[in-house]
Amino acid sequence: MSVEITGAEITVRCLQEEGVNCIFGYPGGAVLFLYDELFKQEKVRHILVRHEQAAVHAADGYARSSDQVGVALVTSGPGLTNAVTGIATAYMDSIPMVIISGQVPTEAIGLDAFQEVDTVGITRPCVKHNFLVKDVAELALTIKKAFYIASTGRPGPVLVDIPKDITQHKTKFVYPDKVTMRSYNPVVKGHVRQTKRAADLILSAKRPVIYSGGGVILSDASTQLIELTKLLNYPCTNTLMGLGGYPATDKQSLGMLGMHGTYEANMAMQYCDVLIAVGARFDDRVIGNPKHFSNENRKIIHIDIDPSSISKRVKVDVPIVGNVPDVLKELIKQLKENKTKSDQSALKDWWKQIDLWRARDCLKYDRESKIIKPQMVVEQLYNVTKGNAFVTSDVGQHQMWAAQFYKFDKPRRWINSGGLGTMGFGLPAAMGVQLANPKGRVACITGEASIQMCIQELSTCKQYGLPLKIINLNNRYMGMVRQWQEFFHGNRYAESYMNALPDFVKLTESYGHVGMKIERPEDVEGALKEAFKLKDQLVFMDFITDQTENVFPMVPGGKGLSEMILV
Repeated sequence: MSVEITGAEITVRCLQEEGVNCIFGYPGGAVLFLYDELFKQEKVRHILVRHEQAAVHAADGYARSSDQVGVALVTSGPGLTNAVTGIATAYMDSIPMVIISGQVPTEAIGLDAFQEVDTVGITRPCVKHNFLVKDVAELALTIKKAFYIASTGRPGPVLVDIPKDITQHKTKFVYPDKVTMRSYNPVVKGHVRQTKRAADLILSAKRPVIYSGGGVILSDASTQLIELTKLLNYPCTNTLMGLGGYPATDKQSLGMLGMHGTYEANMAMQYCDVLIAVGARFDDRVIGNPKHFSNENRKIIHIDIDPSSISKRVKVDVPIVGNVPDVLKELIKQLKENKTKSDQSALKDWWKQIDLWRARDCLKYDRESKIIKPQMVVEQLYNVTKGNAFVTSDVGQHQMWAAQFYKFDKPRRWINSGGLGTMGFGLPAAMGVQLANPKGRVACITGEASIQMCIQELSTCKQYGLPLKIINLNNRYMGMVRQWQEFFHGNRYAESYMNALPDFVKLTESYGHVGMKIERPEDVEGALKEAFKLKDQLVFMDFITDQTENVFPMVPGGKGLSEMILV
């Protein structure tokens, strides 16, 4: 006869069964029984953060860089509400994650008990699904469902809310090998007839573009994307979330498209006649105003596992619902078997046009400046790390410069908050990346405004010996806010100037790390090399950069991709 165990022990056993190696959290009254069980075992490592938002961001970074489900544990009330920003960040970027939250005892729910909030109600808009466990006998199955839902179909965060008394109640532990849910059955294989239609349309193209997004990264479809692109000799552009899905240094790469994308990528998107969208959702920061998206008549093929994303913002001609790598494998097969040959003469002319757009050199900047240019710092970081680092970022100008100037050739190396645009994401996400990739070199590119959102996590880095390299592009402004105020608000810099900044070197040193302040362009490369030689230490590099530098190209809000502001 099997022994009955508590809900707290069941929860930990479930994590072990799922192969969870690392969980990020912060204790509180409603989850103390869970923490007691974590303390008694060694298979699941707990990382104590300094704020619940950081717990979820760290789990997020862990998931993005490892192809595993990230796991966070928070207490009820403020623990949960602090975590919501991280949950929404993961939801917007479709990151597989399970968040376990404590709740007041079952009989106290709805009575305004101490540290009670309506967790299910609060998180419903920003999770893929959530559960409130009301019976300990349902706990194991619920956790199994949570991991299944989080990691299949279009991934996303799933929350399991566990009342404190459920963690104390006992039952027999049975963890199912698999679950089936009548109401949840994501499509994996694409429709063969639609795939054949897509192949015919692709081979008829005279001005084709492959437009790939974060779905390529999340579904591990980079190999298939590269094979397709090489087979066709078509140009490929990546979204912010899709960087690394196709090698940035390859000659067929047009770089990133969108609001701060390259001139060649945006012009190719506007003037193509066949657009092949792979794991992308035609986001407003990618295509601008849909009314101005396309300067020519064209046909669109859209491959995505989420049917609700297809024709949501832009009407498409050939929709294919399915798991991206599976669909691409079938598409490649169909293309190879298709007896029609693409128009090589037209394709050659298309490449000539693209090369003319490339010749505009839209990412040029003043390389002779006596003040540090932020673009140069990112370029030097790329050179020093030989393009092999894991790079996280916060949100703002520095994020765009990182995306433009660090050439990602591999997937899961670029970790940033795309959909929600969450300041404070970079440092805790870098912690998760480092724990998922202990031998990897991890750099966090940030700004002096963003870094202060979660700077307390320097304490977590000290406790667990995380040797992150923080690149602070310090222009003493909320940079992207200032840029918009300059362009669209008559140079009225309302509350964007950071005139009470700490001494970042001293602050870093107070946490027990190494701090550097770099003020001259000629010292940038040396500082980066010195920092990466300190393999076992966190180094905070405070680069004092040009306050007036703006991110170009730029597509103003509401405009089309061809209406770019260039340098």
